[in-house]
Amino acid sequence: MNDTIEFCNTRIHNLDMQETLQLIQNTIRSKDQIHHVVVNAGKIVALQKDLQLRQSVNESDLINADGQAVVWASRILRKPLKERVSGIDLMENLVLSAYQNKNKIFFLGAREDIVKAVIDKYSSQYSSDIIAGYRNGYFGKEQEFEIANQISESGADILFVAISSPTKENFLFNNKAALKNVSFIMGVGGSFDVVSGKVKRAPLWMQNAGLEWFYRFKQEPKRMWKRYLVGNTKFIFLVLKDKFFK
Repeated sequence: MNDTIEFCNTRIHNLDMQETLQLIQNTIRSKDQIHHVVVNAGKIVALQKDLQLRQSVNESDLINADGQAVVWASRILRKPLKERVSGIDLMENLVLSAYQNKNKIFFLGAREDIVKAVIDKYSSQYSSDIIAGYRNGYFGKEQEFEIANQISESGADILFVAISSPTKENFLFNNKAALKNVSFIMGVGGSFDVVSGKVKRAPLWMQNAGLEWFYRFKQEPKRMWKRYLVGNTKFIFLVLKDKFFK
């Protein structure tokens, strides 16, 4: 995977959704492993100062741009990415692929009722045969290695981790060896909340217009205002700095 672009102290693989899916499917078939990460504007801002997060992101095997702002920034910097590869869309595609190819998935993260709702939905929509196991996202750092080993021994081909940043990135980076039996490991942030119905996703036109963040902000303004309004302003500054002062 040499087709990468670099800016703002991170690197991103220049793959579209279908190329990403094909790479992952080939890896699962060959029993190798891919540690996958998505980056958006907020995460790129965060890793400027959080060096552990920067390492966890940049030393992963596959990095996609999850956020239209990142795609636009790549064009401004004349390093154009093919398209946005949304984490939740990739996850949904992989769940379908798991059903078609008889793969198994472990779901880690969110509250117990949320992750259970995700399991119930996918079991009903596809089959319970795709479920290797699940666990909520409430545990201490001292439990991480034990949990990683349990996931590795579950028979899972795919692991989705629905925990907030930077915890999920660092969990996957620090426990990659313990998860050696799992071919594809990926952080999916708040995707379980969307799949379970707890949070509504923006209409497609807003996603394509780069306004998905605004739709999310409207649902939880008190919790999201700093992440999006302050974070997006910092991201614009980073991109302009990269373009004109580098």
